[in-house]
Amino acid sequence: MMNRRSIPRLVTLGAVTALAVGTLVGCSAGGGDTGDGSVNLTFWHNSTTGDGKAYWQQTADDFEAENPGVEIEIQAIQNEDMDGKLQTALNSGDAPDIFMARGGGKLAAVVEAGQVQDLTDALSDDTKAALGEASLAALSVDGKVYGVPSSVLPGGIYYSKDLFAQAGITEVPTTFDELGEDVDKLKAAGIAPIALGAKDAWPAAHWYYFFVLRECSQDVVAALATDPSFTDDCFLRAGEDLADFAATEPYNDGFLTTSAQQGAGSSAGLIANHKAAMELMGAWDPGVIASLTPDEKPLADLGWFPFPAVDGSEGGDGAMMGGVDGYSCHVDAPKECAEFLEFASQKQQQEGYAEAFVTLPANKDAQSVVTDPALQEVLASYNDAPYVSVWLDTLLGQNVGNALNVGVVDLLAGKGDAQGIVDAVEDAIKKG
Repeated sequence: MMNRRSIPRLVTLGAVTALAVGTLVGCSAGGGDTGDGSVNLTFWHNSTTGDGKAYWQQTADDFEAENPGVEIEIQAIQNEDMDGKLQTALNSGDAPDIFMARGGGKLAAVVEAGQVQDLTDALSDDTKAALGEASLAALSVDGKVYGVPSSVLPGGIYYSKDLFAQAGITEVPTTFDELGEDVDKLKAAGIAPIALGAKDAWPAAHWYYFFVLRECSQDVVAALATDPSFTDDCFLRAGEDLADFAATEPYNDGFLTTSAQQGAGSSAGLIANHKAAMELMGAWDPGVIASLTPDEKPLADLGWFPFPAVDGSEGGDGAMMGGVDGYSCHVDAPKECAEFLEFASQKQQQEGYAEAFVTLPANKDAQSVVTDPALQEVLASYNDAPYVSVWLDTLLGQNVGNALNVGVVDLLAGKGDAQGIVDAVEDAIKKG
């Protein structure tokens, strides 16, 4: 049986974000009342292929069957394109009715701009109880709910048990010294130790985020939500940790031009096809990896372990970083938008979501269907974590977060250093 205890509170302490997805295809994005009693809803998500795309189509079909006169028009785009397309749509007044949401600083800007609905009173008490305070808080601003959670996505290191065994590794590392020893063993066995899709920036930045989580105290990390600043020395130490680790050349050849999730040559594809042993990623990774295996089935030997401890650091060894995915309604969306999100949050739909995406559903009543061994390990660590922070770029907001991610890639490319990451963030904060 899985650990079914309540999920620990996410460190949001204020602003939370909606990262949204959409695609612009030459017609008006928003739906609404057509004037003849029927209702059209436009829905943007990032499940472009496979079981995930099929899941959302089936969920929309089921909702339409229960609500005659409602029609949901679905658009799906690649994950890496989602932020820009949604922002363009919001700014042009042509946004979709339903769009993806995650926690962090970006939602505060969308809320302040009056572009998203307050869903606090639109959800039933039973649905709120099933989703839990932690996941709802991650999509809330000033105590009001602006997104309905669909999944919880903490990060950690996924690995191939077969490749570990091939390299003579019998236990997963718990400290960074041990991880370094395992990197050496994998190299000696002719195996790329770690897959990294640095072309997309954010996967590379995850390594810095987790070093921050280990080097910085909980109070310092929590303060970023309301008073963003990288002046504490721990942020510089995190960059130095990353520089030292990168100097051991643990990543796949060509990692700077490798994408994260698109095709067999992506970092997830390298894991799926046993071309690399490890990848640091969020809890969506097993589903992405499964879609890229030769038979498009879950990787049988996939395992998971938490980001290792850093000796002498101030951060909690068990602290985790991740996010909550969910969906929001545009401010002008009809009431059926919130009704659809309520429908999609129920146990049956959330069980289908967990199975289709091979991930952790937000509805606690649906988590019993999680059978993937790696995800069961993630869930156990998540429920035992002393605290969980949202991703740093999400927490800091789009402009500062992008500057952070670019600074990390520059360091890995040999064009910057640890101080450069701190300076890039501080400059972006000053510019607003």
